[in-house]
Amino acid sequence: MEQVGSCQPGVVVYNTIIDSLCKDKKVNEAFKIFSDMIEKGNTPNVVTYTSLIQGVCNLGQWKEVKRLLSEMAGRNISPDAQTFNVLVDTLCKQGMRKEADEVLELMIQRGIEPDVVTYNTLMNGCCMLKKVDEARRVLELMTQRGVEPDVVTYSSLMNVYCLLGKVDEARRVLELMIQRGVEPNVVTFSALMNGYCMQGKVDEARRVLDLMASQGCQPNVFSYIILINGYGKSKRIEEALSCFRDIYQKGLIPNNVTYTTLMGGLCHVGRPLDALVFADEMKAHGLTLGLVTCSTLLHGLCKSQHIDEALGLFKMIECCGLHSNIMLYNILIDGLCKAGKVDSANELYLSLPAKGLQPDIYSYTTVIHGCCKEGRLKEATELFKKIEENGCVPNNCTYNVMLQGFLENNETAKGIELLQVMVDGGFLAINCKKNLLANLLSDDRLDHSLKEVLQNCLGIT
Repeated sequence: MEQVGSCQPGVVVYNTIIDSLCKDKKVNEAFKIFSDMIEKGNTPNVVTYTSLIQGVCNLGQWKEVKRLLSEMAGRNISPDAQTFNVLVDTLCKQGMRKEADEVLELMIQRGIEPDVVTYNTLMNGCCMLKKVDEARRVLELMTQRGVEPDVVTYSSLMNVYCLLGKVDEARRVLELMIQRGVEPNVVTFSALMNGYCMQGKVDEARRVLDLMASQGCQPNVFSYIILINGYGKSKRIEEALSCFRDIYQKGLIPNNVTYTTLMGGLCHVGRPLDALVFADEMKAHGLTLGLVTCSTLLHGLCKSQHIDEALGLFKMIECCGLHSNIMLYNILIDGLCKAGKVDSANELYLSLPAKGLQPDIYSYTTVIHGCCKEGRLKEATELFKKIEENGCVPNNCTYNVMLQGFLENNETAKGIELLQVMVDGGFLAINCKKNLLANLLSDDRLDHSLKEVLQNCLGIT
């Protein structure tokens, strides 16, 4: 770093620059500034090291964290609460809860009292692992040590209860925080709404939304997305549409997730053409159709046998530059096969390498299944052989599709041969039609060991 005139940057200036670079994940540049700082006679302090530790933690460089801590000790610089909070956060994000607890104990041993940020970080770590009992202990520990839980603490605990399906427990946490004078925020209420929707209790979720508004906490777009999703999954699409209209009435602006959630609900009840109308509305409002939105629409159209509309949408997707995603191709290939357009599906599959894409196992399995349903067993068999040649590995579904194809097309000998390969490879005939497997049991060409396998698959003792 160059000096201006006779003025040289001090520790505060260096720390500010290092911290900014680390937050931007430009850690190598931060270390260059750190070296320059030392060369210019400035002594780094705990703030300097905490910024660097934060930077390397964000990059997952745990060995570098240990080196910096050792260097701090060599310079007789003691970590402060912020340093420990960074360490606890990193360990929790990596699922290392035991090590995070050890850092907490070390803080206390060194006379540094953990603050609400420390405990909230530990709480979040427990919630990420869905360890609700440990999360509850964190709440008890912080209150024992005189640290008041805040809205983040309670919201995190409520969220993990909801994710585990224990919505009644989450409701009790809400009541507890209100009793203790902590005001719930939109995140708190939304977590509870999501918990109810996950259990199909959308009316309860709606009551929470109304409660939120009555207590002066304004719902945000995410709150409405939760309700729209709940109504959509319950096939109460008119209520989902009404909820969508409420967003505008409340002066909020729907985002990509809002539209995609609503379109997913419409597709779920077999109304993908209505979903396309909202796609046009999205574009009219300057929103882009992302990968999730396009895959939702494409899947809905294919599932409802609107193949022409699906092909039209796919052309638009290619124009938008989303054509490089194999998932979109797989959805359309599957739709074409189910509509009996196996030639078109095969043509699309064959075009993948020219578009810079490699078929995955789902691509292969889908086309094989389509060929088998059409009685085109030779094509299916040739494609099955190409899977490993092209660096892919058949999975249990692939084997079952091919096995069913052989049996449905009276190629019993080939079916038995494939079944042996499956058994040798540790695969089970669990997805094949039961009546076909039952018929195979009576075949004299089936040896005793294969018969036992089939009997287990059929639940015959």
